Amino acid sequence: MTPTLIPSNDLFLPYMRDVIRSEQSLHELNLMWRMIESSARMNALPEIQPILQTMAATRGGFDRLEQELVSSLVREKIADVLTQIGTKAHYVIDIIVRNLYERTADVGFLATDSVLCEFVAYGQDNADAIRNRLLAYRNKYTVYDEIMLLDKEGNVLLQIDKHSEVEGSTDPLIAETLASKTYVETFRATDLRPSKQQALVYSQRMTHPVTAEVIGILCLCFDFENEMQSLFNSHRDPDTRSNMLLLDGDNRVIASADTVWVPIGSIVPVNRNGGMDIMMFGGRQYLIRTFGAEGYQNYMGPPGWQGQVMIPVEVAFTGRANRTSLTLDAFVVKGLLTHAQTFSPPLYEIMQAAKIIRRVVWNGQVMTAGHSNNLLQLKSVLEQISETGNRSNELFSHSIDNLYETVLSSSLREAEFVSHLLVDLLDRNLYERSNDCRWWALTPALGQALQASACSSNMLQEITAILEYINSLYTVYTRLFVYDRTGRIIAGTNSMRDRVHADILGTSIERNTLESVLALSGEQDYFVTPFVPSALYFDMPTYVYHAAIRHADDPRQIVGGIGIVFDASPQLSAMLHEGLNGKTGTTAYFINRAGIIVAGTDRNHPVGTRLEINPAVLRLTKGCSMSSIVVHDGHYAAMGATVSSGYREFKVTDGYEEDIIAVVFESFGQVCDHSAMASNISVLLEDSMSSKDSRQFATFFIGGNLFAIPAVSVVEALPATGMFGISMNGRPGRSGMLQVRDERGEAQMIWVFDLGFMVKGKVSTIDSDCQVVIVRHEQRNIGLLVDDLHSVAEFGSDQIIATPFANAADDMLVPQVIKGNQGNLLIQVLNVDYLYRTLQAGEIPVMTDWNEQLVA
Repeated sequence: MTPTLIPSNDLFLPYMRDVIRSEQSLHELNLMWRMIESSARMNALPEIQPILQTMAATRGGFDRLEQELVSSLVREKIADVLTQIGTKAHYVIDIIVRNLYERTADVGFLATDSVLCEFVAYGQDNADAIRNRLLAYRNKYTVYDEIMLLDKEGNVLLQIDKHSEVEGSTDPLIAETLASKTYVETFRATDLRPSKQQALVYSQRMTHPVTAEVIGILCLCFDFENEMQSLFNSHRDPDTRSNMLLLDGDNRVIASADTVWVPIGSIVPVNRNGGMDIMMFGGRQYLIRTFGAEGYQNYMGPPGWQGQVMIPVEVAFTGRANRTSLTLDAFVVKGLLTHAQTFSPPLYEIMQAAKIIRRVVWNGQVMTAGHSNNLLQLKSVLEQISETGNRSNELFSHSIDNLYETVLSSSLREAEFVSHLLVDLLDRNLYERSNDCRWWALTPALGQALQASACSSNMLQEITAILEYINSLYTVYTRLFVYDRTGRIIAGTNSMRDRVHADILGTSIERNTLESVLALSGEQDYFVTPFVPSALYFDMPTYVYHAAIRHADDPRQIVGGIGIVFDASPQLSAMLHEGLNGKTGTTAYFINRAGIIVAGTDRNHPVGTRLEINPAVLRLTKGCSMSSIVVHDGHYAAMGATVSSGYREFKVTDGYEEDIIAVVFESFGQVCDHSAMASNISVLLEDSMSSKDSRQFATFFIGGNLFAIPAVSVVEALPATGMFGISMNGRPGRSGMLQVRDERGEAQMIWVFDLGFMVKGKVSTIDSDCQVVIVRHEQRNIGLLVDDLHSVAEFGSDQIIATPFANAADDMLVPQVIKGNQGNLLIQVLNVDYLYRTLQAGEIPVMTDWNEQLVA
């Protein structure tokens, strides 16, 4: 099927109601700006002419912003959906490949089991005992629904599934397996499993225990349907808006979370490159993500298998909104937004466009200040400009918040879901380790050697060879070893990493470990050492799995034990890195309930150290998840965490308790200085109810506080990014130079002074929010660097009061304050005359005394 490319936003907008509302509001405001501009042009008032150019720029900005904002919202929402379903699709194929890798090792080991080989070779009359042995194996490795022994002709000698009895097979896998020196992997319909439409069978030839002649075949039948359904049930979205699939190399469905929706055998469209393509299937439009296998331990899984998730477009953007930013501290919100260019370039672009329009509106309001209120036509136009500008600012803020929350919510959901996948991956992997130690403890040669009065050198060589063969198949272990009832190690493998060949033979396991093994009540029980440094693992932390080896004639008598050392460092690290799937700026950890790191992807936080984390994470109930915006290592980050819940019987009903928490951090950027970024925190000015003489003031932010200059003294505001730095004759408080146009339109350079330095005594950090306010006094222009613009507002004379040092007002930078919002907000008024006098004298005025206390 050919994917349908996205022709325009119109294809998605019908399914994004919030975006449609933003688009409609933007369009309405755009029309209002056009009407105001047209109305202004019809007036012949000379006072209006300078405003027309500003209004044209505003309207042009609106045209651009309308399209960019809607497009960005659409792209971010599509990207959010693709990220969510892509993570799940990647997990489907990753977990099944890891699972099946264990099966390839199992069949290789079990096919060499001496008891089973003797049964196939000699046809002894002990079928019940052999069936019980196979059942014991299945009880430990519960992922199998059938185990079969066949002779070379394909006749079934023994099987454990009494509900699907088979006399023999003519399947081609018989001949293929007999001819192969390794395992054969078969997935299709087979007469070995007649009750199934398709079966996943791992087969390997068996040899004579004496002559090494090929004598038959062992088949392990993976419980494919139940295993896939369990995976789907655990990780499909709770409201079932999407469908999780496993595909073969021909894009044919071989497993489906919902077979009524997407039946087995269907051929579906795929999306391997992550494009934002709409694809058709069954008469519906879908967003789809597809991933092939990346392999595990050099095993790539069945050829061509792929994980896929597909979600109908009409439900892809529905669901309960996650209003994340509403619960965040205002400083954190502002700090995150300073990194928008990194974590969401479209959001950054929209913010910059909105700033330009807000500056244009602010400049338009400044230009109109001081005109006679008797000019009713002019006043009417100005009121419309002011009202529409305020509505525009409100809409921009709302739309940017919408886009911002979409991005943050996506990151939070992704971090939480990845943590869920990681801890599930860990449980599934360690489940196999608990199975291995219990099954290998039943190896007859191990028990025979330990229950002998004196273990001969031949016996030791035999059991060492068995351990080395097992270790060659199961490469996730550093070493395997066997010890007697006193805890003395009598045989073991040597890790390839152990180049010094530090022999463990003759050493003893720890006393408390031995006591725990000797106390195991049955062959289904096992013991795991705590995750602490072990001499068996180069004095690094790991898990060592132990099972008791029992007397052949009296299973109640324990003659020793087997220990298997999990290669924790690379294996746990690989799980975390594969779960992150190469995503930059993201780190992940496995920690215990005390917050101690078991594994991590950041070298700055080594294994064994404590991870600084919200205590609520450590108190999470088993199987539960949480996510939040946090500060981690000096960075703003989305944090997701999930506590392990076990897999099948492992950590669920087998008595083993070891809660592990997977934690994922997606970094957005370094934490900002709060004092330097407070300017964008929303401060609304209420309408003045004063009936007395009023004056207009241009307001702006310095260090989170509002300052004002009489609007008649302000020419315009320009972005600080256009400023030229100075390399000579510079001093604190002088920021640089800026090119402006005079009344005749000619270019001139003016000095820019750091108003933040004058107020706080600290040089300001210039970022994208910073603006330069051009002030004119006595025919001379200067620039004042401010943190951000606010508004142009009108205040009554009764709202303007003198500072406590009013008698020295002429020698103060801030001699007056405005009581806004019924006295609940103080706005500091700059003394323009004093500012110019001190600057002309070569001094940089710095606020002291009462003024410092006011801004603190």
